[in-house]
Amino acid sequence: MTTLTIRLPDDTAERLKLLARSRGLSTNKLVEELSARALAAWDTENHFRAMAATGNVQEALAILDRLDAEDQRKS
Repeated sequence: MTTLTIRLPDDTAERLKLLARSRGLSTNKLVEELSARALAAWDTENHFRAMAATGNVQEALAILDRLDAEDQRKS
């Protein structure tokens, strides 16, 4: 495991401590969880970008049109 030192404004660090405490976590565990979420979002974005680079634009637009039509029927 790696130790990472980061610099944060005092008010940000204090708010993170309060958030961690409110969730029953250590600040370290909170930052670990938030980092995991950020990395998952980044991985998902990269996955979709890779799919888009090899995908069929017309087919993708047709899917979005069907989804929009379905949403409008539900409203």
